Amino acid sequence: MTIRHLKIFIEVADSGKMSLAAAKFYISQPTVSQAIRELEEHYGVLLFERLSKRLYITPEGKKLLSYARQAVKQFDELEEAMQITNQTRQIRIGATITVGVCLLPTIINDLKKQYPDSETYSFVSNTRTIEQKLLQSELDVGLVEGTIKHRDLVSIPMIDDFLVLACSPSHPFATKKTLHLNELADQAFVMREQGSGTRELFEQYLNKFHIPIKIAEEANCPGAIKYAILLNQYLSAISIRLLKDEINENKIHVIKNHENEWNRHFYLVYHKDKVFSDMLYCFTDIVKEYKSPEFLDGLQMGELTRF
Repeated sequence: MTIRHLKIFIEVADSGKMSLAAAKFYISQPTVSQAIRELEEHYGVLLFERLSKRLYITPEGKKLLSYARQAVKQFDELEEAMQITNQTRQIRIGATITVGVCLLPTIINDLKKQYPDSETYSFVSNTRTIEQKLLQSELDVGLVEGTIKHRDLVSIPMIDDFLVLACSPSHPFATKKTLHLNELADQAFVMREQGSGTRELFEQYLNKFHIPIKIAEEANCPGAIKYAILLNQYLSAISIRLLKDEINENKIHVIKNHENEWNRHFYLVYHKDKVFSDMLYCFTDIVKEYKSPEFLDGLQMGELTRF
């Protein structure tokens, strides 16, 4: 049983709905249900009765609620006292490479406006590395494009994104309005490294439809991938957000998946036992503001289809 359990319990008791508690703490409703269930198992009592889709607190729940409010109040006072002792607020942010290049600098800049005396530490790598650092408490929060697999990490979709097939304007594919999936077979690609969410999504798609490609180059640097597209005539599956400047300057041609099978999200990720500070809540609110890529209005793209 942790302070986090008690905070979730108090919010459910006050609102009468697990969905409202989930929204407040940026967690899923099953996570709220699990926290309440763990409290009930810990104390061996029923805390809520579920009647007509609403929760009603039991006498045992009311007893716990009184003590829980005191415990959380004392904990918050402790947190405030320790922050006064150390005035410097810090947040450690992990980001995958796509997010780190496209979004993280702007997000941190927005955060600094709200907390000008704060310190931020950023670590940019692939999804699997960020996952491990969150589990080892080396990071407070992560923004990743890959699938988080560990059960101790909470993963919430926050930002919309999609991959495109990118090629040089002089590549034969650049003149085609419609490209068939089978035409990708045996083409030379520059790919992200193993452990990348971008590579994982694209390879799952290719394997699903049994399309073999030639991996001519692997890189974890978007700049190196773009140069390989332009100079070596390689194809690449890459986030549309990474190509904003090249698209506006007509330097790279992009082809969208017609069936939207390369659509994805960037996820906010944190440990399930993480206690959110006000700065971490603010960071989460800022991330929400970057949900959609605004530069796509009126963008002309080719289409890749399976049919």
